[in-house]
Amino acid sequence: MVGPVIYSFGNEAQKAQHLPGILKSDVWWAQGYSEPGAGSDLASLRMAAVRDGDHYILNGTKLWTTMAHWADWIFCLVRTSNEAKPQDGISFLLVDITTPGISIDPVITIDGEHHVNQVTFEDVRVPVENRIGKEGAGWTCAKFLLANERQAITDLGAKKRMLQRLRALATEINANGKPLLQDPDFSRKLTDLDIQVSGLEYTELRFLDAQLRGEERGFEPSILKVRGTELQQALSELYVEALGYFALPYPTNRGDHGSNMPESGPQGAANGVAHFLYSRAATIYGGTNEIQKNIMAKLLLRA
Repeated sequence: MVGPVIYSFGNEAQKAQHLPGILKSDVWWAQGYSEPGAGSDLASLRMAAVRDGDHYILNGTKLWTTMAHWADWIFCLVRTSNEAKPQDGISFLLVDITTPGISIDPVITIDGEHHVNQVTFEDVRVPVENRIGKEGAGWTCAKFLLANERQAITDLGAKKRMLQRLRALATEINANGKPLLQDPDFSRKLTDLDIQVSGLEYTELRFLDAQLRGEERGFEPSILKVRGTELQQALSELYVEALGYFALPYPTNRGDHGSNMPESGPQGAANGVAHFLYSRAATIYGGTNEIQKNIMAKLLLRA
């Protein structure tokens, strides 16, 4: 997510320093956007960055920071000014996550896993040269990144793989003496989701074609984000429905984390409920679907 921001808004030194590592996947980045009390209303963020010579001093907290415990760097939205409207006082900083004063605490999600974290900054000194763009221009970078993120959340490849797994699972599991795939109700649900995924794919291809022709993005990322996450949840729900009682061993017999215990039921069954539970967050992260619908209404229905 940060790569396009750097090559679109960064200077040549920033591009030379960061883009090769991103391209090679040698450097892992975390996203420092949300805060306690600043999620959907991101412009209300409060993490302060006070100028001190050629450094900023950062104090504040970021929340729901995915994989920060694995990260080498974190890109952060910080408040460099409290004057004028909130969006005008936000800057975009690149921060080495090993910098003294940064602490990372796990937040265990509903699936029992450690995906996200709370990241606390206490008098963290960050060079001014790590700022992308002008001071106070971070909101432009933030919106640009969010549009890319929401488009990426569509994640068509994962949805196609889930459909394939569902079909394979439905041929392996029997219901009333015959494969589940032959059950009319289940087959109807699976076919409906297949059609919806195909519709989402062609919608995204249409939007990508418009971008290649130089058209500006507006409401399109919001459409893709809403439909993509709704389908992610629907697919995970049907997966658990197909598993039936094979899903019950969760979470004590997941068959991963290096365990050599055999799974109960078909291969992959042990992860079905975990995926279902974690996918509940999909309509929240990246900007809640309710906010996306507001964006679509504003851009599509305005006079």
